[in-house]
Amino acid sequence: MNSVKNTFSIKDLENLSGIKAHTIRIWEKRYNVLEPMRTDTNIRFYDLLALQKLLNITLLHDYGYKISKISKMPSDQIPVLVREIVSNKSAKNHAISSFKLAMMNFDQTLFFNTYNTLLSEKTFREVFFEVFIPLMEEIGFLWQAETITPAHEHFISYLIKLKLLVNTEKIQLQEPTKTNRLFVLYLPMNEIHELGLMYLNYEIILNGYKTIYLGESVPTDSLKDIKKYFDNVTYLSYMTVEPEKDAINNYIKELKEEILDDTSELWLIGRMTESINQSIISNKITIFSSITQLVDQL
Repeated sequence: MNSVKNTFSIKDLENLSGIKAHTIRIWEKRYNVLEPMRTDTNIRFYDLLALQKLLNITLLHDYGYKISKISKMPSDQIPVLVREIVSNKSAKNHAISSFKLAMMNFDQTLFFNTYNTLLSEKTFREVFFEVFIPLMEEIGFLWQAETITPAHEHFISYLIKLKLLVNTEKIQLQEPTKTNRLFVLYLPMNEIHELGLMYLNYEIILNGYKTIYLGESVPTDSLKDIKKYFDNVTYLSYMTVEPEKDAINNYIKELKEEILDDTSELWLIGRMTESINQSIISNKITIFSSITQLVDQL
């Protein structure tokens, strides 16, 4: 348990809750909703219980409860009220908070319990779109802000991957209903952020297509091998951090020369596609700005 991050700065709380540090200080001073600990140099820091309380307070505040009213509630009543709100309204915000806590404390049990509660009310597809996609976007920000470590990101990503694999396996048992196109999904060399691509694989199979999933860090030569066996191929790549800005245009030119022909297409998605020079885009290449936009194209 030494690897668990169990103390947080006020900036960490701001990043995790979405409540500005200035507002947290006012809530502390005026309403005494949190009691920070202090370092020898009088700098605030907080424990996991404080983080959990703030996340619950944030949810109540989002649902219209005034902080003055929340501050007068007994501490043990706050999580009870949160559960009532979640059961009566949307579980999305609460679930994201619970997944964050599971990540911060490396708590698999909390992750699975939260997931199973969601799945009792929603389809897997709804869970992924409404909860996991916003969660991963927040986690990306938290990592950049150094609120979490790579270990936290890998921990939560692995658990989401498990759910993707289980749900993908279920639908892979069905025969494809659309045989006019084959999708080949891969990540470029040194790209390891696989969750988005894994979900797109699930969506494409769900829409009746056959897929070949190659996964992370795939060299162009491996893509050329596909052409020996199949026609009407759509190559799909998710570019989160690779290729880098100064290399991506040459990479696209290489793909155009090596794998694209009269029957093939290239679909691209991910943050790095913003760096692609539009002058090298042909009618065989489509760039998508979001998972939703790509899924709508299927």
